[in-house]
Amino acid sequence: MIILFGLAGSGKGTQGKALSEIFGWRWLSVGEAIRQAGGYEEIINNGGLIPDEDVIKLMDKQIRKSEAEGFDLILDGYPRDQKQAEYIMDTMSEKINGAIILDVPKEELYERLALRGRDDDKEKASIDRRFEIFEQNIYSILPLLESKNIPIEHVDGVGPIEDVTSRLVEVVKRMNPDATEQTQDVNGGEIEKSYGE
Repeated sequence: MIILFGLAGSGKGTQGKALSEIFGWRWLSVGEAIRQAGGYEEIINNGGLIPDEDVIKLMDKQIRKSEAEGFDLILDGYPRDQKQAEYIMDTMSEKINGAIILDVPKEELYERLALRGRDDDKEKASIDRRFEIFEQNIYSILPLLESKNIPIEHVDGVGPIEDVTSRLVEVVKRMNPDATEQTQDVNGGEIEKSYGE
């Protein structure tokens, strides 16, 4: 299991999907799970966070289902805060191979989010609030991972998508020596070709 962290627009979704295709793993996005569950639109559009209990319940169900189906996992944006991280450390820390933080300058993130065009990406104040929440939370999450000796690496998220993917593949292979590249599409669907899609 690999955890992908990064600010909104950093490419977690695009890269998480790409890695899942490359290694034959399953990509689980907390944002995608929340959007599919429905009922949280107002909180999301205002840059707020869904209650921890709801997020933990949603993701725990997805993780256990995927594991039961035999998949290793790419977790995209989960855990999002200390409470969620504590839950993961208590229940599945031994399954986590490592955490990767995608680093992208904020000015580029604003441009990517404008291209993406989702409702929750339209207001700069909402985006800034999400950035602020992430930055506050990541500093409480990382020490918990470190306390379990989980490797953490930063990866440059700037440049052509394929170049970023190549950087990530090398890191994943270091974190999980058993990871092998696949040739078939195991998750179905197209990989995004740009961060704006």
